Amino acid sequence: MNYKLEKSNSSIENIKLYSKLLSEVFSGTDKFTEEYLLWQYGKNPLGEVVGYDAFYDGKLAGHYVTIPVSYAIHGQQKKGLLSLNTATHKDHRGKGLFTKLATATYKEAKSLGYEFVIGVANQNSSHGFIKKLGFYLVAPLNVKFGVGNIQYNKEIKYPIKPVWTENTLKWRLSNPHMEYKFNGNNIYCKTDKMLINALVYHDYKQKDKPVKKSSSIKLWIGLANNLKTTGAFIVMPQRMRPSPLNLIFKNLNESIPKIEKEDILFELIDFDAY
Repeated sequence: MNYKLEKSNSSIENIKLYSKLLSEVFSGTDKFTEEYLLWQYGKNPLGEVVGYDAFYDGKLAGHYVTIPVSYAIHGQQKKGLLSLNTATHKDHRGKGLFTKLATATYKEAKSLGYEFVIGVANQNSSHGFIKKLGFYLVAPLNVKFGVGNIQYNKEIKYPIKPVWTENTLKWRLSNPHMEYKFNGNNIYCKTDKMLINALVYHDYKQKDKPVKKSSSIKLWIGLANNLKTTGAFIVMPQRMRPSPLNLIFKNLNESIPKIEKEDILFELIDFDAY
């Protein structure tokens, strides 16, 4: 089959197409509204999405996008991309379409000066990213939940961590699909498990933040070797874990040393789970 590949963008016309395809493919969630995708694709202060679409007979058959992110890596600020939404229409699966879209996306990203792609993949998609697209596994994300407090040891510094500014935090927390709650400098949000709130970000210092306390049962997902919990926390069983869970990384210009899990701070705010 001959597919026409086109660059993704956040035009109203394309957002409508993406919303329809993503909602059909991921029928278990209602988040892929036009409002949500316009926020995610077009309002990021760091720039628009980088991705590709596949059309067949004028209809959207496949879609893959990444969004710009910023990381401090060994003392230097680097511009990268977060691997995000991917969907293939049921009539076009099994034809290698995702690999074609991803390959075109990374070629375009490199030409635009992006230096890496980071993502969180589930068990099913991790193999394809690693074997076909040149990613490597940094580590499975840790998952804990329980009652008590979640704290970070501020004395421990990370060679690799995301850079969040006032503008990018404001955008990230304006997610139209989610309501966030605040407890001190910690930001929480609801999960699909009743009475369990997830810790999204631990260092929010805005003075005008709303005061909405979270529930006592807390969930934490990420990588952070300075994490401390007090109270009663356990490692979440696999059957209860939200997917995706594997942190993967692709170097676009070979300038970044291989990332070890002990070197990186990675929280829920840094990917698209909540």
